[in-house]
Amino acid sequence: MDNFFESEYYQKEVNQYLKEYGEVPPPWVIFTNTHPYSMFWRMGYGEDFLTIYYHWFEENIKTFEEKIAYFKRYSPPPRWLENVVSAVWDIEPWNDENFDYSPYFEKLKSYGFKDVDKFEEDLNNEKWL
Repeated sequence: MDNFFESEYYQKEVNQYLKEYGEVPPPWVIFTNTHPYSMFWRMGYGEDFLTIYYHWFEENIKTFEEKIAYFKRYSPPPRWLENVVSAVWDIEPWNDENFDYSPYFEKLKSYGFKDVDKFEEDLNNEKWL
């Protein structure tokens, strides 16, 4: 297959989400009981979904205001907030092992995101082990 994003599979998946949600929702909406660092996202349907989601998001949600509104529609669980930060501010913090998310988490709180203070608790909850 030359271009995954022109494939029938990609179009079918996107159209399914568009029909149900009007857009491609973030991962925690489709896979509600997952952890952002799970192996689920590295193979199979989880990996396929992330490929579809990230491409669709980059093509359709462009401005800062659109990004904030998009994520507010889908109320991210605290464990997913690092992903929200990366998408909203278009940064790649995984390249810096000492990256400090706290200023961005404070900004998310100021925009009305809930449970930001529960990030560590949710991320490290024993149920994910």
